[in-house]
Amino acid sequence: MAARDGDGWVECALGHRHWGLYGAAGLLAVHHDDAGVPHVLMQERAGWSHHGGTWGLPGGALDSHEDAVAGAFREAREEAGLDGDDLRIQGVYVDDHGGWSFHTVIAASPRLLDALPANDESVDLRWLTPGEIPARPLHPGFAGSWPVIGRALDPVLVVLDAANIVGARAEHGWWRDRAGAAAKLVSEVGALGVSGVRVLPAGLPTLTRWFPRFTVVVEGAARDVAGVPGVPEVTVLSAPGSGDDAVVRAVRQAPEWEHVLVVTADRGLRERVVALGAEVTGPRWLLSQL
Repeated sequence: MAARDGDGWVECALGHRHWGLYGAAGLLAVHHDDAGVPHVLMQERAGWSHHGGTWGLPGGALDSHEDAVAGAFREAREEAGLDGDDLRIQGVYVDDHGGWSFHTVIAASPRLLDALPANDESVDLRWLTPGEIPARPLHPGFAGSWPVIGRALDPVLVVLDAANIVGARAEHGWWRDRAGAAAKLVSEVGALGVSGVRVLPAGLPTLTRWFPRFTVVVEGAARDVAGVPGVPEVTVLSAPGSGDDAVVRAVRQAPEWEHVLVVTADRGLRERVVALGAEVTGPRWLLSQL
């Protein structure tokens, strides 16, 4: 294993010629302004490069020892001068050509980060809105993926009705130790926050892997359950009174551009959050991911 051991041309099962012996990855940094409009950091490729003069994402060949996220962030640092410290991964999309894949790593940015060509592979870097992107001459690979990834620019917040989920799990003796059962759930959700979610319920955009934010609402005997150290994507919200009311508050407080998914089987709560624009699914969906 060595740096740049992935450099080289390969032909996929579709007969296309690609750069990257072990596949390639690119970083799609997205920032939502105060009005909720997404802005995507786009790169104009140097004329000498493959599909030179087109616009796409900072990216390139993966090394043999790299995963997609590490490779995408490395390429963004080399080509756009981004260090990635302010970016939060929210999803990965894999465009599989058969024997060769391009991984688009979508990451939320808190602001329009300064980005300038950092090497000779980039001519220009600009933050563009989705409406501005189709007017540019696009890299063929990006153009092919855009109909999918363009629908996945908004982050996902998953709000968990912990008491309802623990009850649906029906593990023996959970009612005698509600705090312990809730703590176990929070720990498992913490692992999910790191590994990502494979499948979202119908109605939400499709990616190969989602990395949503989680808010776990705990109440009653489980009110003092702590969060997961080192996993900022998972927040534990202690309900001072009704857990249902706390779930509704979490939905109300979410930014308008976030997809909000509430996990509960409580019919009354489902009606309340749907009226606020949230999606709803039952505990079985979450438990199948753990």
